[in-house]
Amino acid sequence: MNRWKLAHLLILLVTTPVIAQEPPKPILAIIPDVQTAEWAKRWWMPRHEEKLRVKAEMKDVDLLLIGDSITHGFESGGKAMWDKYYAPRKALNLGFSGDRTENVLWRLQHGAVEEISPKLAVIMIGTNNTGHRQDPPKETSAGIQAIVGELKKQLPDTKVLLLAIFPRGEKPNDRLRKINDGINEIVAGYADGEKVFFLDINDKFLTQDGTLPKSIMPDLLHPNDKGYAIWAETIEPTIAKLMGESSAE
Repeated sequence: MNRWKLAHLLILLVTTPVIAQEPPKPILAIIPDVQTAEWAKRWWMPRHEEKLRVKAEMKDVDLLLIGDSITHGFESGGKAMWDKYYAPRKALNLGFSGDRTENVLWRLQHGAVEEISPKLAVIMIGTNNTGHRQDPPKETSAGIQAIVGELKKQLPDTKVLLLAIFPRGEKPNDRLRKINDGINEIVAGYADGEKVFFLDINDKFLTQDGTLPKSIMPDLLHPNDKGYAIWAETIEPTIAKLMGESSAE
């Protein structure tokens, strides 16, 4: 290479602008965090503290239900089903309205399951990752995987039942429902058939053409009393089996 070509190359190297690459965006779904929504700030932390007190008073907890407002609703629209199926099993409701995966992770890391050894933990979480931020399925599913990992670490003898996120939106082509469907496809792969199990009961809520009736979920997201009955009655055989009850035989 002659000196003129070399000089030209050096000039290009010096004068060519360097384009800085933006750092990758953090995956919020896997970073433990408190609930920061304005409408939740007043009650979210007091609810967490109340659940810690309830857990301590119960001493023995055999069944955990972990999730968002849909699980939280067993204390209201689903109370009859809770009283029938779960209260007799020494169950603790860890459903918090508005929660995303990162909020569940924070709660688990701040005492929610300390000093207990339940037989089974039932988890359904992720629809708020979809609804609030439209997180990609791979990110929400990573959050769910982190939750499973945290439970395995803290509750090594507890079986985990992952429920497919319930359908939302009226029709199968609803944008948010399709995101949830993508999450469910990934999460199904987390089951190992020994400690972690996956159950999809979504067809029980839908008509043959995939429509979600308002007679079951009036706002096309949260079950009413009929929806809670479908939920509880459908998963009951699986709950009984995983908890080792004789009625499951």
